[in-house]
Amino acid sequence: MGEAQELPTQPQVMAAEEAKEAKTPENANANHQHSTVSQLKRYKWWLQMAILTVFVLAGQSVATLLGRLYFDKGGKGKWISTLVQVAGFPVLLPFLLISPTKKNHPSETLITPYIKKQPSLLTLVTIYLLFGVFLGANCMLYTIGLLYLPVSTYSLICASQLGFNACFSFFLNAQKFTPLIINSLFLLTISSTLLVFNNDPSESTTTSKSKYVIGFVCTVGASAVYGLLLSVTQFAFTRILKTETIRVVFDMIIYQSVVATCAILVGLFASREWKTYRNEMEVFELGKVSYVMTLVWIAIAWQVFSIGCVGLIFKVSSLFSNVISTLGLPIVPSLAVVFFHDKMDGVKVVAMLLAIWGFGSYIYQHYLDDLKLKAERKRLGNEESPSEVSLIERGRLV
Repeated sequence: MGEAQELPTQPQVMAAEEAKEAKTPENANANHQHSTVSQLKRYKWWLQMAILTVFVLAGQSVATLLGRLYFDKGGKGKWISTLVQVAGFPVLLPFLLISPTKKNHPSETLITPYIKKQPSLLTLVTIYLLFGVFLGANCMLYTIGLLYLPVSTYSLICASQLGFNACFSFFLNAQKFTPLIINSLFLLTISSTLLVFNNDPSESTTTSKSKYVIGFVCTVGASAVYGLLLSVTQFAFTRILKTETIRVVFDMIIYQSVVATCAILVGLFASREWKTYRNEMEVFELGKVSYVMTLVWIAIAWQVFSIGCVGLIFKVSSLFSNVISTLGLPIVPSLAVVFFHDKMDGVKVVAMLLAIWGFGSYIYQHYLDDLKLKAERKRLGNEESPSEVSLIERGRLV
């Protein structure tokens, strides 16, 4: 007897029928239209990346500059400057209400249905509680560092968050390091490191040695916590939440901000610092209204930054989000030239150029990954544009 022939599977039969039908003129026209739609989706995805990048750079720069303005004009409250970093979440509530909660996958349900087990309420509460506590502690550490350290030294230490995030992403999210990514990390780190050689007299500090050490340790700790928080956020998106709508981004920002705000408020009232705010408002150099508006716009700017930061984690990765954030470190001293009349020297210019070079290196690597993913999806028979695929979908394909 001859060997029994292996029967084709249902997906193979469907693929053969689709290939046969694709040769007809009607289906050829449909394929052309599908290709056009796929190209439009590709442009839409890159537009989203551009918008989120602007949110990170603009939010971080504005919030940092206004934070410096607050301290320069007479503000001294550590708890209030920490609170405004997370207390602006109510401005995001309208987006939470209108954002979709489900995303359909018609192509997957026809062949291999993707069944997702939603996390329990206890799991979600635990995630947001832990993230919120870490976020609140991280904000306080950054506030102490900015209070006790010169801006250049502070920026230098903040650049170490990229290294911390790269290490955590390697172990938690299996982050792959290509020569282009390594080049990007190196250039961005060097770019921020150059700022320490910017000996601007206006950045000299009169704090004692003990306070300087405290500021140094707090900023290093904050950089490590921030790098860990970004990596764990990506881990939560891909392994626990597994939701492919933008709503999960607003959920993550709002709920952890609620927890962080409550934790900071406890510290604020326990320290009795709130009793000094009336006098602080009176002596603020720009006036009472400017005092309030400065704090309000700091809160809004940090929420804009959070949307961009968490959105980039959801769409790409935590390391990419951190690369964008680190790109903004040399931008702040440059903007300070315009708004605070700081001196612009060659060191700041070189730092800016290196940051742009490093950013371009990482973007080019993402472009190569995009082409590779497109080829993989084509091999699997899914012609959807890879660029608008979320981080979770990418994890299932590669």
